[in-house]
Amino acid sequence: MTTPDTKRPRPGSDILRTALRRNVGAMVSGTVLMGLYQAGETAFPIALGLIVEHTMRSRSLGSLGLSIAALAVIITTVSLSWRFGMRVLQKANTTEAHRWRVRVAACGLQPVARDVDLKSGEVLTIATEDADQTADIIEVVPLLISSLVAVVVAAVALGLADIRLGLLVIVGTVAIMSILSVLSKRIGSSTQEQQARVARAGAKVADLITGLRPLHGFGGNHAAFRSYRRVSTEAKVQAITVARVNGAYAGTALALNAVLAGAVTLTAGWLAFDDRITIGELVMAVGLAQFIMEPLRLFSEMPKYVMIARASAERMALVLSAPPVTTPGSERPAAGGDLEIDCVRHGLLRKLRFRVSAGEFVAIAAYQPRAAADLAAVLAANVPPDAYEGVVRVGGQELADLSIEAVREHLLVNPYDGEIFAGTLRTNIDPSGTSRMVPEAVEASMLTDVVALHREGLDYGVRDRGANLSGGQRQRLSLARALAADADILVLHDPTTAVDAVTEQLIARNVAKLRRGRTTLVITSSPALLDAADRVLVLDDGVITAEDTHRNLLATDEDYCLAVAR
Repeated sequence: MTTPDTKRPRPGSDILRTALRRNVGAMVSGTVLMGLYQAGETAFPIALGLIVEHTMRSRSLGSLGLSIAALAVIITTVSLSWRFGMRVLQKANTTEAHRWRVRVAACGLQPVARDVDLKSGEVLTIATEDADQTADIIEVVPLLISSLVAVVVAAVALGLADIRLGLLVIVGTVAIMSILSVLSKRIGSSTQEQQARVARAGAKVADLITGLRPLHGFGGNHAAFRSYRRVSTEAKVQAITVARVNGAYAGTALALNAVLAGAVTLTAGWLAFDDRITIGELVMAVGLAQFIMEPLRLFSEMPKYVMIARASAERMALVLSAPPVTTPGSERPAAGGDLEIDCVRHGLLRKLRFRVSAGEFVAIAAYQPRAAADLAAVLAANVPPDAYEGVVRVGGQELADLSIEAVREHLLVNPYDGEIFAGTLRTNIDPSGTSRMVPEAVEASMLTDVVALHREGLDYGVRDRGANLSGGQRQRLSLARALAADADILVLHDPTTAVDAVTEQLIARNVAKLRRGRTTLVITSSPALLDAADRVLVLDDGVITAEDTHRNLLATDEDYCLAVAR
């Protein structure tokens, strides 16, 4: 796979220029071959006119055979040049679309989010449809040039017969392009708006699918569906508008081309009737008037595709030129270090301060779930360091000074709603295929019953978002993945909310055993996990209000007892 260039384009015009510059060789070859094709197409009626003219003067079998051979050469040239020209251009088009798809996907998958107001569904549309339509410029330019070649050849040939015919083609073509250029601008703006609305509808679908179970649970599915219907209706209305504009453009182009062809034919007939051109030139003019319809059609459609490509490129620029939410540092933390939160204020957190020493197993009992989520977001670097007050230190180094790659290698925060991907149990637990702790992680997370349930074992197929797994199985699979990563510092956020009490007890014991000697922080209200921790920190109203072992807190703190006892 070709690694996409790291230079970020700014506006959509830069994207189009980059695409054209990278494919100069293919476009030159394609332009030559397609120009040869169009020249051959145009040469066919010219050759017919010359044959008629010559045959009327010299009626011989030799001349007839030579004429047939000339036509065969033209037909062969037309066939081969089209075949190889389109092959070259479509290969370049497909390759360029692939490059932009990879580029947009790479932006979406970067560990530091970009400051762009787009949902995942919209980014997906940009990475697919917009990338393809932007790459179409690779075909549009050669086809535009080759169509121009055909028009010029026809104008020159008709001008040699009579200057008025040549001028009629040139003036008519300029008039057609001037009229259609106005409509093409409307197509570009309408298409850009349609793509945006379709992308929003796609994002809404993705959100609905993600939250379908909870929506059904509290009866909010009907309201959600009405919301999607409204967004989808807006996309439909805009699609109809685009179709109407495209129809008007195509109809206008066809009518204008037909008028020009008819004008050429009638003018040639009048000139022949007036004995100003010969019968052979009349045959040539009538043939060109018919054949010129195709290059004129292509020539008149190209501005539309240019505007569509430009609109798509502008949408890609929204992602590619968006600045990162934060600029990470370049330092690396010390291996096996500690984790320190120093006066952090964010969301419900109010000057939160605590420290987890290297190798310690600490649990945090958060009385407010939102505060727990805010803490997990800060530790996961989902919140830029300049977006909150205070400092987070990993291995003695401030989080803002560390490279995001180093943070991800050293500190792993496993969310309570970890994503499950289509694949197998094994690929979900060990996506990179390099972990040596898969068996231990499967056992510690109590995923053994799921593995034993299927004869494929760890190679059992998992559907997208774990659709063929229960809630508890998905949660244990996510926990197994976190444990298999064997990070120096592991943060678990509510890892056992979907499992039964017995399984939860076993998981707590197993995690404490597996993570012995490694820094571990669990944000939870589970009595089993709280009891397995070396010490428990009570997070209430955004600050740490108590610190002790789970059992001591149960015996001495009534609020704690009410919050965690089950």
